[in-house]
Amino acid sequence: MKALAAARALLPGRRDYEQLPRTWKGDLVAGVTVGIVALPLALAFGVSSGAGAASGLVTAVIAGVIAAIFGGSNIQVSGPTGAMAVVLGPVIATHGVAALAAVSVLAGVIVAAAGLLKLGRAVTFLPWPVIEGFTLGIAVIIFLQQVPAAFGVKAGPSSNAAVSAVQGLGTLSPATALAPAALVVLVALIMIVAPRIHPQIPGSLIAIIVASIAAQVLDLPVARIGSLPDALPAPVIPSLDWGTVTALAGPAATIAALAAIESLLSARVAASISNTGPYDADRELLGQGLASICSGFFGGMPATGAIARTAVNIRSGGRTRVAATTHALILLAVVYLATGPVSRIPLAALAGVLMVTATRMVSLATLRSVIGSTRADTVVFFVTALITVSFDLIEAVAIGIAVASFFALRALVRSSGVHREEIPGPVQDGDEHIAVFRLDGALFFAAAERVLERVSTIRNADVVIIRMSQLQVLDATGARVITDIVNALERRGITVLIKGIQDRHLALVTRVGVLESLRHHKHLFAELPPAVEHARSHVARARAARAAQNPAHNAGNDAPGPPAQEPGTAQTPTGAAQ
Repeated sequence: MKALAAARALLPGRRDYEQLPRTWKGDLVAGVTVGIVALPLALAFGVSSGAGAASGLVTAVIAGVIAAIFGGSNIQVSGPTGAMAVVLGPVIATHGVAALAAVSVLAGVIVAAAGLLKLGRAVTFLPWPVIEGFTLGIAVIIFLQQVPAAFGVKAGPSSNAAVSAVQGLGTLSPATALAPAALVVLVALIMIVAPRIHPQIPGSLIAIIVASIAAQVLDLPVARIGSLPDALPAPVIPSLDWGTVTALAGPAATIAALAAIESLLSARVAASISNTGPYDADRELLGQGLASICSGFFGGMPATGAIARTAVNIRSGGRTRVAATTHALILLAVVYLATGPVSRIPLAALAGVLMVTATRMVSLATLRSVIGSTRADTVVFFVTALITVSFDLIEAVAIGIAVASFFALRALVRSSGVHREEIPGPVQDGDEHIAVFRLDGALFFAAAERVLERVSTIRNADVVIIRMSQLQVLDATGARVITDIVNALERRGITVLIKGIQDRHLALVTRVGVLESLRHHKHLFAELPPAVEHARSHVARARAARAAQNPAHNAGNDAPGPPAQEPGTAQTPTGAAQ
């Protein structure tokens, strides 16, 4: 029954449209608005990826509908994105456009499987500096990818955006660069000024229209999008023979990881800035996976949630999935009714749209927050951004997480420690031969050696009491170190008492052998006073034994003697500490 309920939760239902009777007007207005905003972005990201403008448009339509219906967010808008275009570009350059459908389907299968396996919450493990560094790197790559088109030259052969831009500019001709550069400036100015006149003005669409009219009227020598299909292509299942799967498995896994990360981050942000209810992370992965699969069948790109379009949806009044569905239908109408005018759009105008979009992806306030937080977070941020631009997006996230984990472990090590304490209460004769150590924080593989050196080198003690009640984290390495400490001290004739093993640590210390290493089972205590009393009795017996062996020495001799015989009335051991 639980499995059936879990499966039902991943499927669309009437609950998805409970608010529709009250919100349908706002949903339709928001859908039209987002469709207008999405049109130039879909075209631009399709061109930028190498798949073509038609592929970007098809992706926005097919994936937009499927993700809206099957996804886990009521307001998420999905389609082609800048990050996906960045990842997809090298794949198409290496394997050709023919591989697009297959890699989309494979990536979609991986993302959908992650949703079915309940892996949706894994994105919460991504540190904030890694996410922001990743975003900054993507923004830089998107901007650099548009530099050749902005000056009317072909991109260089390098797969690195910066190197490719420099190679392309090497063939720059001032005579041919003036017109596309002027269109880029025109588009940027309109996109910057339009929101200041009114926030609801679709600056990118107006900029595209104005730039296209200017290019047509002035007969500017600029490259255009070119012919587009006037209908959706028929769905085709791509060939997925073993050779194709093995060749595309790596790129598909990279694309799937990016799709999952970007979609879940977008859905999480959308849920935090709207009152449309929480999102289901696992269902979102399933929906995005199905969207990429269906997009691949129609010759489209892998899709992800798009935070910019989702934010427009929220600001425009979208509250249910009808808004995202309407956005896709608006784009579908463009396919059937307006491919002629769209085909005349200059590529330089699309480059201008993406350049402005890239700059808006980077928030100066966020940059100041990250850089002003801690030195470790700043390092993680810049390392992730640098590797994103220089090498690979997924490698950047992995290395960013590794660097963040290193700093987190270092902070955990610094917060843990071993401290020598004074015996509580009035000082008694012989207390100078009792050492009380308190273990704090975490005792794990990264901090264990320091604790071993600190405790096992104690001098002038007959008894050592190890307090473990304040120990929050203990792993097998830490438990083994406690065993080594006990054995080392007992070999030197120093009796070890352990106080306050917590219930959650008791099974571990038992399996590793901490309790077996104690000289006597009665050397385990739950409270400190009985342990101190027991230690004082040991010191008294040790001093008496030394005095009996050598009457010339007084009872205050500091050298520890051989372990005294355990009396039959010793403290009864207790279980775990309170």
